[in-house]
Amino acid sequence: MAMSAQAQPNIALIKYWGKRDIVQNLPAVSSLSVTLASLHTRMTVELDDALPDDMLTVNGAAEQVMLTRVTRCLDEVCGSGRARARVASTSNFPIGAGLASSASAFAALVVAADGASGGKRSVAELARIAGHASGSAARSVLGGFVALAAGDRDIAVRELLPLADWPLTVIVAITQTGPKAIGSGSAMIRSAESSPFYSSWVARQDADMACALAAVEERDFAKLAAVAEHNCLKMHSVMWTSRPPIVYWNDATLNCMETIRTLQAAGTGVFFTIDAGPQVKAVCLPGDAAAVRSALADTPGVLRLMESGLGPGARLLSA
Repeated sequence: MAMSAQAQPNIALIKYWGKRDIVQNLPAVSSLSVTLASLHTRMTVELDDALPDDMLTVNGAAEQVMLTRVTRCLDEVCGSGRARARVASTSNFPIGAGLASSASAFAALVVAADGASGGKRSVAELARIAGHASGSAARSVLGGFVALAAGDRDIAVRELLPLADWPLTVIVAITQTGPKAIGSGSAMIRSAESSPFYSSWVARQDADMACALAAVEERDFAKLAAVAEHNCLKMHSVMWTSRPPIVYWNDATLNCMETIRTLQAAGTGVFFTIDAGPQVKAVCLPGDAAAVRSALADTPGVLRLMESGLGPGARLLSA
């Protein structure tokens, strides 16, 4: 039986960086994200008793590097005695480049696999399984503003607002294509083992999370902007002070940040956030999106822009 699902990447405003349990892939800190609408990964899972092994293609090409993680995830959704699977993944945005492609991929995978095996699992269970494969994937199972709590025994996520309650626009400035030099999972482990700032990062996260949750509840854009930028810069400071240092930024990343600072000084409703990669995400009020888009398009080093509103969680696609 074959089933297809779609999930969107999410952009973390309060960052997930670090693991409290490497084997189960449990986050060391809580996080807050927004799920995007325009960017997506579509995943088809076909269970076939005649297949000797699982097979994976990504954007039409055979993929072996991710196959072990995909197999482990399929076993958790469908059971270890399942039929082998033919899995096909396609994305409409760059993968492995700091745009949460693994989040959308594994969120789509668990929903498609559950559908192919009979649709027995709850949304909470699917989020937990997705998070075991990729920590941020748990958030892409849900839509809009999503909180992931680190204090629970296992991964737990909740949707904070209905999509229509606080519409925001996210403009992504692509400053580099191609995969990043080090994956997020390995980079987190390096930071935890070697950065002198890591323990402080973990200790202060609850305060940032509480501030951001209050900002979302109050629809206070200025408060959310201040804590999100501060949290982003703290995370990258942990990366930079790891040994060896982890530096994802390039010249264009810095140029985009300067553009956003100039817009803010002029009263534009916008702030930046940057995940584990060189791409800059400008989160803005919908009425200011045109000004932000124009300014970023003129910023040196920006290769292209992608624009999105806030979107839904992972779901099955009709045949």
